Amino acid sequence: MRLIVYSHDAFGLGNIRRMLAICQHLLTTIPELSILVLSGSPAIQKFSIPERLDYIKLPCLSRDRNGKLAAKYLTSDVDETIRLRSNLIETAIVDFKPDLLLIDKKPYGLLGELKPALNYLKVYSPQTKIVLLLRDILDKPKKTVKEWQYHGYYQAIQHYYDRVLIVGTEDIFDTAKEYQFPPIVSEKTRYCGYIRKDFSLIAPQLIKQQLGINKNEKFIVVTPGGGEDGEHLINSYLSCLERLDKSQKLKSLIVFGSEMSQELRDALMAKIAKNPNILTLNFTDNLMSYMNAADAIISMAGYNTITEILSLNRKAIAIPRYQPSQEQLIRVARLSKFNLLTGIHPEAVTTDKLYESIIEQLKGNKISENEYHLDFNGLDNISQEICSLLPIPDFLNYPVAI
Repeated sequence: MRLIVYSHDAFGLGNIRRMLAICQHLLTTIPELSILVLSGSPAIQKFSIPERLDYIKLPCLSRDRNGKLAAKYLTSDVDETIRLRSNLIETAIVDFKPDLLLIDKKPYGLLGELKPALNYLKVYSPQTKIVLLLRDILDKPKKTVKEWQYHGYYQAIQHYYDRVLIVGTEDIFDTAKEYQFPPIVSEKTRYCGYIRKDFSLIAPQLIKQQLGINKNEKFIVVTPGGGEDGEHLINSYLSCLERLDKSQKLKSLIVFGSEMSQELRDALMAKIAKNPNILTLNFTDNLMSYMNAADAIISMAGYNTITEILSLNRKAIAIPRYQPSQEQLIRVARLSKFNLLTGIHPEAVTTDKLYESIIEQLKGNKISENEYHLDFNGLDNISQEICSLLPIPDFLNYPVAI
């Protein structure tokens, strides 16, 4: 059996990290499965690639903070780059002949680049199943509904797609209701729960030993996700650190993110270099182990980062991105209602407010038993849904969650 996964990734690392986690779980669940990933992520080569998975790297498109797209490395314009990507996608689908196509987020792909491939499958390979995967929150409902109507996404799902899988739960954010899914789209929609990655954690004591953190020192992890727009979060923390150093014995680990520009990283390192208690990494595939060992976590509020923190039964101080999408703001607002994190609007960050939040979290950042706990059965439920669509012989009994 063959699966193609499409992940356009014009900004950050969230999409490709999430899709690779799903791929890894599917490969574990379905021994005969072979997966080809089509991705525009400039960082895909930084991740561990499991057996029976390969990828085609699409030419990169980048998106600035206002949402404007441009070719990241090539000198071609956006239209030329999209045409090239679209041709590569269609050729891969024609030659690889997938049993199922798993599409991340955009029903027609980035700037409609999937349309030729979807039309090909509809005419020449109607037996191929097509699945759309959505995170629970995309943007403000009014803006998202307008965008989906404008691009014909509701009609695309009705015409091409067999299933819509949402990695979230209705009680946190009712995606179908908030984004006004028509009845026929709602009938195809399944809420799978949030994703808890299959991950082997390094023991907190060993992490602290490796970093030279003493028993009487507190440990703070600061992560701006992919890092492209992470300087505000890191600068806010550095401004607060002088006051923290006077009241606490602590060490900090700042993970810049692989997408932070060298110019921004150099500017931040100039401020950090004078403080021996600040450790830095450009990128790590083991961030969860560091966060699991932390006494306090300061982060942005992307889907992956927040669900990873909550899956560790930890709380974060979340300073969300608010441009060009309101996704992170909405996520922080919803999860704050359940006391699962402390949110600070980026325009409202002050040294005093951040200091008070950190001091409070240093007293204890674990979620108590009587507090709300998210449903983290996302990977098993996605696997079950995909297995139900694949042509798996009846005599094979795969360990699919029920």
